[in-house]
Amino acid sequence: MRIAIGGIAVECCTFSPLPTRLGDFLIQRGDESRDRYPFLADYPDVECVPLLRARSIPGGSVEASAYATIKAEFLALLAEHGPFDGVYLDMHGAMNVQGMDDAEGDWMESVREVVGAKPLLSASYDLHGNLSRRVAQHVDMAVAYRTAPHIDALETRTKAFAILVDSLRRGVRPLRARVAIPVALPGEKTSTEWQPGERLYAELPVADEAPGVLDASILVGYAWADEPRASAVAIVSGTDRDAAVREAERLAGLFWEARREFNFGVRAGSIDECIDWALAAPEASVFISDSGDNPTAGGADDVPLFLGRLLARGVTSALIAGLADAPAVDACLAAGVGAELDLALGGKLDPRTAQPLPVRATVRHVAPSNNSEAVIQVEGVTVILSHHRRPYHFVRDMQRLGVEPLDHKIVVVKIGYLEPDLKRNAPLNFLALSPGAVDQDLVRLPYKRISRPIFPLDPDMVWEPKAEVFGG
Repeated sequence: MRIAIGGIAVECCTFSPLPTRLGDFLIQRGDESRDRYPFLADYPDVECVPLLRARSIPGGSVEASAYATIKAEFLALLAEHGPFDGVYLDMHGAMNVQGMDDAEGDWMESVREVVGAKPLLSASYDLHGNLSRRVAQHVDMAVAYRTAPHIDALETRTKAFAILVDSLRRGVRPLRARVAIPVALPGEKTSTEWQPGERLYAELPVADEAPGVLDASILVGYAWADEPRASAVAIVSGTDRDAAVREAERLAGLFWEARREFNFGVRAGSIDECIDWALAAPEASVFISDSGDNPTAGGADDVPLFLGRLLARGVTSALIAGLADAPAVDACLAAGVGAELDLALGGKLDPRTAQPLPVRATVRHVAPSNNSEAVIQVEGVTVILSHHRRPYHFVRDMQRLGVEPLDHKIVVVKIGYLEPDLKRNAPLNFLALSPGAVDQDLVRLPYKRISRPIFPLDPDMVWEPKAEVFGG
């Protein structure tokens, strides 16, 4: 038995002005990606052939030439190293390519054209992927994360591969029952750590136990992609048509019934409201998510509005982690620690949301690297700058720059819901509904191409779940 392994993973915000270019992708070829798949050691009788996996930090739409280059290399490797009995596709599911709808569907169809009709294709997805009917047509099974924040990524990859191998050994070709649910919600409202997400995702293991079901998945989808396939999806892979249809429609119906329950897991408000709440809180330190400019959802990471409000209000103890501004970092590196200089911060990558903010800053720390960073002091606010967009999801990301976040009354992180390490360390946290490419208030975004009607853009719509069945 021979199985090819590879894929492409990036989350693309079509409201972002920043294209995702070829150089933004980390491309692993051959055994460079093998550490990502430790479960391969459990299959000594299977020849596993990692080919190519490309991934990028979330951003704007992928340049067409970049996508074409990566796809062409993967398909060439697939043809060169074949034939294969199966292909495991390690994906994300929310890629948008300039001039193309449903890029993953194009990828899957192209893979199928190379390997032919007989091999089985298994795909793993982020639950924030948009899983189209075109994808469901060409893969034989699809498995998505069940946790947000994502703590089951390895478990999901393991399961997608195990189902593939088991199906090949038994000579089974699974079918897929898919229901597109006309709901578009931000991930910050659909975490599985609170209701109704916790309750809905607890139904998936129940569905798995139904005879003839191999996997049941609910994908929340990625709402910041203005393309027709953007919506939540229930998909069930299995060998029994009736069971797959029943469970897919049941799960989709539960999701639809809960659509108005989804909300933020923490107190949420405007930038100024969050500042007010933080200053009034008895906790020594309060973390606030600058959610509209979250780089891990596709935001530009350079909107300085939060910094501007902290300065305007004279806040004396705050940290911004971080802000992407290559010219400012270069100026800090050239000036050196202790230097005072005038900077125009942010507003360069997403000028539609905000303009550069002029400040007088003192350089506190510099860290030259492939993505150089600098720490500056602007009145009572400490600001971490990076040359390129990057998240600060761990306290150690700040501590290695000589910044102790818990020493500040307000800690602003460009993120949505707090990732586990930040959540563990935050005495209290709020979510700011700040402007940006990944605005949490979806109704404020200029959708033109998303399939309508869809909730919440069309709040009074009526809908009943009806599954489409593929394969088998």
